[in-house]
Amino acid sequence: MALFLTKDLDDDAHSRLGIWQITETEAELRELTSVPSDELEEISYIKSESLRKQKLAVRALLDTLFEEKVYLSHHDNGKPYIENNATNISITHTDKYVAVLLSDIDEVGVDCESLDRDFTAVEKKALSQDEIEDLEDDADDRREQLAIYWCAKEAVYKLVSQHKVDFAEQIEVEEFRPRGEGELEVTFTNKDGYEEDFELNYMTFDRHVIVWALG
Repeated sequence: MALFLTKDLDDDAHSRLGIWQITETEAELRELTSVPSDELEEISYIKSESLRKQKLAVRALLDTLFEEKVYLSHHDNGKPYIENNATNISITHTDKYVAVLLSDIDEVGVDCESLDRDFTAVEKKALSQDEIEDLEDDADDRREQLAIYWCAKEAVYKLVSQHKVDFAEQIEVEEFRPRGEGELEVTFTNKDGYEEDFELNYMTFDRHVIVWALG
């Protein structure tokens, strides 16, 4: 098993974060998991081996986090839910890691990215002018900062579950300096102008960034 981390979050909603490091072969992941037949059929149609492994690793992580077998499905907008359990769930995956955020009460959003990806488009399309002006000059610091910005906005986007969200205009991350792990203050502006404030958490590990949101 490549369970990387389980973290009970300090709240009253019994929220948990789980991270799985994908070190297994696809065959090993299949042996580790008890995938429902319909879910296994969907996975078998995926052409990318990497994506199939990510899906199987999510199932392995769910088997670890839940005592009973859970059935994973998705709403029409792609948001995941558990058919036989009321726990709220958000899922994220990269080539090397998958993560799941759970909460009995709160809506949830989690996003993880590798620091090896190119974040140039994030700066151009997803950041406001104020956020761009807050970016570090050093290239490595700037990359980490952009990764955190993107993950934070993705996490909030998953949490609010609305269509056609403008990341630059509707999701504003307060100025911060990356320091390994910490908190982020984020404001989401609905299309009617109503603002919602969220306190997010982030962590960097093994050249990856993960950000999670509860609300």
